Amino acid sequence: MRSSATKPPEKGEEGIAGSALEAALGKAARAVENELDRLLPVPHGRYARIHEAIRYAIFAGGKRVRPFLVLTTSKLFSVPHERALRAAAAIEAIHTYSLVHDDLPCMDDDDLRRGKPTVHVAFDEMTAVLTGDALLTLAFGILSGEQTHPSADVRCALIARLAEAAGHDGMIGGQVLDMLAPQRSLVLEEIAELQRLKTGALFEFSCEAGAILGEAGEEHRQRLRSYARDIGLLFQITDDLLDVTSSAEKTGKAVGKDDGRGKATFVSIYGVKGARDEAAKLAVRAAETVRPFDKTAPELALLPKYLVEREH
Repeated sequence: MRSSATKPPEKGEEGIAGSALEAALGKAARAVENELDRLLPVPHGRYARIHEAIRYAIFAGGKRVRPFLVLTTSKLFSVPHERALRAAAAIEAIHTYSLVHDDLPCMDDDDLRRGKPTVHVAFDEMTAVLTGDALLTLAFGILSGEQTHPSADVRCALIARLAEAAGHDGMIGGQVLDMLAPQRSLVLEEIAELQRLKTGALFEFSCEAGAILGEAGEEHRQRLRSYARDIGLLFQITDDLLDVTSSAEKTGKAVGKDDGRGKATFVSIYGVKGARDEAAKLAVRAAETVRPFDKTAPELALLPKYLVEREH
């Protein structure tokens, strides 16, 4: 006889859960966009162009998964919503900066992002570089403000953790490995390490930020880091799958570029079916990791399956 914990979902139950998650993602996206609208400069003066480019980059769309994770994990530790929103805005500023620079001609040289011309196409390359720089520095300015947390120690912990996640031993290190990847044949372990840094590091910060704001213990932080590592890898595998199975119309960006560059990916190693199977395994493990949080934040366990099934 099955226990209630392992009972298969009733007919329609998964659809209801998926709709609830979609609603939660939408609500989080609207909240963080309103906060960013408040925090970002309004175009004015002789350098209004950079203000316009910043807003163009930020409000180009996107799922806002990282801010969603900040807001959702903050609920676990009773963090005031206003504080969580500031941390969520900071991580979205960092993420957007990384996309703007990633699209540059000297990097991936992409003309399309989220269905719109990339910043260096819509403005120019110089403006795109400065837009990324401005968003990077803005993120740390947001975290340093007393509105983020009254404790300077907590604010410093947030800043230090984000610097680690976004820096040379995190996202930047992963980007370096990614740029070098077409020049050599990577094995599976090297691809996983590349993506753990380039994609996963910001997911780890996003999940840990709520625990830092809530001054939670190491046990909770470690559980959230483990969840984030699986989520980050899962997100990248599905991204690799979309690159070979989807279209620019659906994804809002160019597809087939990894294969064209001869770059090793999870799909090139596993094949399409194998990559889907690996993503499914990661989704199950990630959901199980956060089962203890189901009562307060059930969305965390729903998110992995949603990412497996995403189409853009």
